[in-house]
Amino acid sequence: MPTPTEIRLNRAEQVLHVTFESGEHFALPAEYLRVESPSAEVQGHGPGQRVIVPGRRHVGIMRVEPVGNYAVRLVFDDLHDTGIYSWSYLHELGREQAERWAAYEQALAAKGLSRDPPRRG
Repeated sequence: MPTPTEIRLNRAEQVLHVTFESGEHFALPAEYLRVESPSAEVQGHGPGQRVIVPGRRHVGIMRVEPVGNYAVRLVFDDLHDTGIYSWSYLHELGREQAERWAAYEQALAAKGLSRDPPRRG
């Protein structure tokens, strides 16, 4: 299992920097982490139940909380806090970032959704 040697949140950029024992380093934007949350709210409770989460372009991470020796819980400023990001999932998100992000943008477009939050009127 890949194990991080450093996890650092850059609050100004809203990017989580994760460095693994292998030397791999990933810069994971808050929006990407939010829309790829491992929570049931996003992933669903079974195959084919994944939810596309729109309107999170400006989401931020308020806290990074350790969960044992295997994961972190991210608390986002939209109050989403139910995703537990295991070391292997963070590694997977880093390695697959380009493909996952492209798929997310295609899914948004297919559903006529936007990364921007809805305007308040």
